[in-house]
Amino acid sequence: MAAESGSQNYGSHRQYVFGFHVVLFALLIVTFIGSCVNLYESLGDRQRLYSASLLVALSFATIMTALYGRVFALKAQDRAIRAEEQLRHFVLNRALLDPRLTVRQIVGLRFACDEEFTALARRAAEQGMSEDAIKREIKVWRADTYRA
Repeated sequence: MAAESGSQNYGSHRQYVFGFHVVLFALLIVTFIGSCVNLYESLGDRQRLYSASLLVALSFATIMTALYGRVFALKAQDRAIRAEEQLRHFVLNRALLDPRLTVRQIVGLRFACDEEFTALARRAAEQGMSEDAIKREIKVWRADTYRA
């Protein structure tokens, strides 16, 4: 299989979604800080204390929901990548990936073109290369545009 041409490379492969990574995170932090200030100002007022406490709890729960939602999506993506790369290695070599490879290493290998994939997977397992080191070794990038 020929390598897919794409505009991705080591410097451009990370995906940032401005609305999620910047706007949503900033809104959640500002809301949490505002609710904490409101709670602090409500400490002497029994009528406002309950609702102020609920706002802190809800804003914290919303932050946790956003963080866990992201972590869960990435875990599911990592499982899919592991299965895809295991299949790719099997198709290319009629053998499964080396069991010494970690999920993080396999995630790094997904960007390698087919011509580089097998040798790089072998070196990664033998040398215990990090995900970042694997990505730095790739000469011809295979674009991954389906990331979560």
